[in-house]
Amino acid sequence: MRLSFLAAALIALAPAAQADEITIFAAASLKDALDEIAADWQASHGDTVVISYAGSSQLAKQIQEGAPADLFISASTAWMDAVQDSGDIDPATRRDLLGNTLVLVSTGKPAEAAVTELPGLLGDGKLAMAMVDSVPAGQYGKAALTALGLWEQVEGQVAQADNVRAALKLVATGEAPLGIVYGSDAVAEPGVGVVATFPADSHEQITYPAAVTRAADTPQAAAFLDSLSQEPARSVFESQGFTVTQ
Repeated sequence: MRLSFLAAALIALAPAAQADEITIFAAASLKDALDEIAADWQASHGDTVVISYAGSSQLAKQIQEGAPADLFISASTAWMDAVQDSGDIDPATRRDLLGNTLVLVSTGKPAEAAVTELPGLLGDGKLAMAMVDSVPAGQYGKAALTALGLWEQVEGQVAQADNVRAALKLVATGEAPLGIVYGSDAVAEPGVGVVATFPADSHEQITYPAAVTRAADTPQAAAFLDSLSQEPARSVFESQGFTVTQ
């Protein structure tokens, strides 16, 4: 009885485990899926997960300038390469996490068409895209249009947005009749429908690399990253139109 009483007393005096805060910088296209996954993690682990969404280029530059992120998930290997080259991630934690498709979308429930019909479908309207020189979705989109011989025909009608979700919103609200976004974005937004999917060989493979940053101050960042390739996160990503590569 004395030992049991002593053990109980020691347990009562032991400090409670403190929850951590995990700060994640993530590509805008991940918002719906990652918000759900983060909520599940918070409920099961007690940690606070804070996520900043933007274009991968903007996030990479913020990390290089010292922004306090624990984990970076990019929609572009090039921007992950940039933060690795500047020494701002732990390369040992880097992995290719997800894949995606590139689609042409319109408001509502449009009829399917061939991508090559884009100029005729567009008419005098605007084509919503993420920034074509810096944001991955815009870069993939420009590359696909160029490969298909369409870029010069529509370049003057492109309405560039800060990130792919902003481009998606232009279509969902009817401000642009057509837009180029990821397949996962079309799943996330009930106000748009897919007109066509761009051929996989018309652009570089869409890959989402992820890594823990050098500035990370919680071991939970690595644990959260590991969980993204496992259930239930895996099913969430797949239900949102992503492919899980790890």
